[in-house]
Amino acid sequence: MTIGTIITLMNKLTQLHKSLLTVSQTKTEALKHNETDEMQKLLQQERKHVQAVKQIEKQRTEAAAEWFKQKGHTGQDETVSAMLELHSGEEKEELQRAYEALIFVLSDLKQQEALNAELIQQSMQFISLSLNTLEPSIQSLNYGNQKQEAPKRSLFDSKA
Repeated sequence: MTIGTIITLMNKLTQLHKSLLTVSQTKTEALKHNETDEMQKLLQQERKHVQAVKQIEKQRTEAAAEWFKQKGHTGQDETVSAMLELHSGEEKEELQRAYEALIFVLSDLKQQEALNAELIQQSMQFISLSLNTLEPSIQSLNYGNQKQEAPKRSLFDSKA
């Protein structure tokens, strides 16, 4: 396995994550405008992207393991960082660029998803607050604890 194959797979991962970032940004706009149908479509797209990322990441992991095996470094962590330490030359620079590009896209995606999570949390809090104000409490159903007792009168009036 060559470094070129791993670089190609990392570039594919970067492109998929950029596309996922675009979906996430569109999801933010759908959340802001309360477009639930659009959110359903975006979530389906997101699932497809995640599946593709998993497949390519699996291929990248296998390629890295094969590269380490070919180089005789089997007891080591099989990461891109370790590959960078063991490699030199122009391929190392290409691998470094691909690695950094992927890291930057992942960082942007993480921030965007944190924003989406915060928007969803605020929406849930608003819904909860709205339901609590609309839902009558037991005390308000009884109009409070105002029990008015009628004066007790017996059938026999002793003052008469």
